[in-house]
Amino acid sequence: MCPAWTWCLCPYVPHVSCLDLVSVAEALLCLLSLCVPVLVNHVKVKETHCTVTDLLPNAQYELWVTATNTTGISPVSEKALYMTVPSPPFIKHRECTSCPEAALIRWESGNANPVDSYTVESSGSTPSSSLVTESIVALPTCQCLVQLQPRRRYTICVRAVNIGGPSEPSDAISIYTTGTFFYLLEDGAHPCLSISEDGFTMFYGDEEPPISAMALEECVAILGDLIPVRTRHYWEVEVDDGAEFRVGVAYEDMEKNSYLGANETSWCMRHILTPSRHKYEFLHNNWSPDLRITVNPVRIGLALDYDRGTLSFYNVDLGQHLHTFHTHFRDYVQPCFSLDHPGTLTVHNGIQAPDYIFT
Repeated sequence: MCPAWTWCLCPYVPHVSCLDLVSVAEALLCLLSLCVPVLVNHVKVKETHCTVTDLLPNAQYELWVTATNTTGISPVSEKALYMTVPSPPFIKHRECTSCPEAALIRWESGNANPVDSYTVESSGSTPSSSLVTESIVALPTCQCLVQLQPRRRYTICVRAVNIGGPSEPSDAISIYTTGTFFYLLEDGAHPCLSISEDGFTMFYGDEEPPISAMALEECVAILGDLIPVRTRHYWEVEVDDGAEFRVGVAYEDMEKNSYLGANETSWCMRHILTPSRHKYEFLHNNWSPDLRITVNPVRIGLALDYDRGTLSFYNVDLGQHLHTFHTHFRDYVQPCFSLDHPGTLTVHNGIQAPDYIFT
């Protein structure tokens, strides 16, 4: 329900010489909107002020006053324009990402008409704290990169602002800066893939793929929405035993009809199941070093370090380093996950990297 707004009207009262008249102020409200017909509401009061309720949020109103006595109605007062405050925005939780140093918050306006700007408020480093510790004001768009401190809990909300003032705060989102956190991106995913309700598991079923998918997208892949911050990022991948997969990173402009690791814009670890053994490749531009892995990793850790220009892979269960790519990342990359055959793959993130990872 939209919040009510109270207007105090100071009417213009013309000079009247009769001493025994009883004045009645008539407040007229006129909604100025290009989207709806002009509406006029008459409110009769005996006081020199008036409370107006049930106004639309983020809408402009014109108000004026006339005085009435036994001889008639006065001319209208000088007209005043009032703007009601906006409705609170809606934070898009599935599109918010974070890392130990920052969080990218995205939201919807929540208002049919444009607003002037947005304010992002963050509070507390403990669950019991509700005091606003930082505000970022005058944001023109529906997203904001908020700088944070590692290993803390934050509560973040958004307000919409117009000339009438700020809205009520949006429903809050909790951010834990223990590790890099992101969801799988359903938009742009291969048609053969489905995503779990929590946004962390991808499924490749046994159904025949659509002809259009076979013709245009050979790589059955999905991306993760990694926060655009050039820092250290760590996440883990858990796969079915015997699943053939590719996991790694790629630039956003990688061609969809290209396999991960088969071009200059992606780096990946690939698992191939042969009749004699499990084969692993670490591919970039369709080339892999000759490596042998004796223990099949079920849970794989990926460590991305922009400053060092490295992407490393680990067998998490053994704490074993598998391979490291060395490069200069010209742009932000996104996590990539691909299944070559039907199976399941789950991403674990928002976790702190083991001590041996970035040493």
